[in-house]
Parts: sequence; C-alpha cells; structure tokens
Amino acid sequence: MPSAVFLGRVLAIAGSDSGGGAGIQADIKTVTALGGYAATAITAVTDQDTQSIHGVHSVPPSFVASQISTVLNDLGADVIKIGMLGSEEVINAVADVLAMHADFPLVVDPVMVSKGGHRLISEDAVGELKRRLISNSTLVTPNLPEAEILTGIEIKTLSDMYASIDRLRGLGADAVLLKGGHVEGDTLVDLLITNDRVDKFQGHRIASTSTHGTGCTLASAIATGLAQGLSLNDSVSRARLYVVRAIETAPKYGQGHGPLNHGHTINSSARWAW
Repeated sequence: MPSAVFLGRVLAIAGSDSGGGAGIQADIKTVTALGGYAATAITAVTDQDTQSIHGVHSVPPSFVASQISTVLNDLGADVIKIGMLGSEEVINAVADVLAMHADFPLVVDPVMVSKGGHRLISEDAVGELKRRLISNSTLVTPNLPEAEILTGIEIKTLSDMYASIDRLRGLGADAVLLKGGHVEGDTLVDLLITNDRVDKFQGHRIASTSTHGTGCTLASAIATGLAQGLSLNDSVSRARLYVVRAIETAPKYGQGHGPLNHGHTINSSARWAW
C-alpha cells in the first residue's frame, strides 16, 4: 500500500490540552485532517477537561525555543501557527528563535482567556505579544474578548466590529480575522481585514455545546491552507467550512464544552480539493 502524501508543513507552537479538544491536540488533528503535515513545539502542559482548566505546567522558555529550532533546522515549515504562549518570557523566547530563521508566514491565534474564563496570558505579556509577534504576522485571529484586550476598546456588536477596524490595522499584522462569535443573534459574521479592504464572511450559529477548541482549530485550518498554497481568502473560507462541519458532527463528549469532530474529513469525498 502506498504511503500517504502530506502537503503543507505547519509548525504549531502552543500548549497541550489533556482533553484533546484544543491546543496542540486540535492543531495536529486539524492539519492532518486537511492533508497537511503537523510538527509541534509545546509551550505548556495543561490539566483540563470539557469543564475547566485545572492546572497549567509551563515548559521552560529555553526548551520551547529548542523545540522550534530543532524542527525548523531539520523538517522545515511552510507556515508557523502560534497559539497559547502564556508568559512574556515564552513570547520573547519564541520571537528570538524565529528571528534566527527564515521569514516564515506566521498565523497568530492570540489565546488569552479560556472558554471557561481562565486567564491564559499575563497582562504584562500582552504588550510583548503585540510588539514581537502580532506586528510581524501574516494573520492574527482574535475573537471579540481578545480584540478588546488588543485594542483597548469595547467590541460587543457588529457595529463595534467595524468601528475597531482602524485599531486592528494598527496592530501591524498583514491581516486580521476578527471573529464575531460573541455577538448575540443567530447570524455570525467574521471580518477579514487587510490594509486595503474588508471581506465579510457570514454564517449561522449552530446550537451546540461542542465548541471547545474552535479558535485553535480555525487558525490551524487557515495555516494549513496557506501552507498548501491557497490564497488567504480561500484558506479562511475552507477553514470556516471545516469548523462548521466539525461542530455539526461533534461526538458530544464531556459534560461541559465538548470537542469538535476534527476527523470528519477522513471518509469524505470532499477531502479538500479546492
């Protein structure tokens, strides 16, 4: 039997989720389900389930940097995806080691607060995240609470989302995907913001508690598309469709916010010709 061919290398830099729904586990599942190759650098190990994060054990910054350098020196990458970093020290270690390598496209999911309200990044670290990583990124993917932290303004409605565009452009990223899932109502709107245009992606809210890891999954799916040579708009479109189907077919595990069905593409005839 011929071996599988994986197209598009994504190095995911993020924390580990023991429940398997978010973080590095979601990154690996997503990249693989979309036909890419996933490598990792783990920033923290968490003790969590669908209800809460019960503990976090941070990986030393120097070891995070070592993982990144080792992967890039041997396997390489087409895109780097960054999730939970947690501290100013880890942010600077990641930024320092990336500066020593080629200029890779960088997708930053600015993970700051868990779905259960657990703070995942210190306030002091936000400024360094903006200055050293977000400002150099190809794409940053904040939800509304994260965008509020990054911009310092309240963003609660679709009108607020449009009003925040100039502040978000000021972060310095090539593009911002502002995710509107926290806006009330059945219609969901995401805005893809670049220097010269704003593209609107619209969908319908799915009544489900199986939404743990949606941000990690979406960012990794976009990173995979970019690694495979898709345009930014096509990468976002495919990633949103992948997440929608992953929620619709979720296995309903756990008593809280359950995981998605990352593997729904495995037996699908729609396995990601674009």
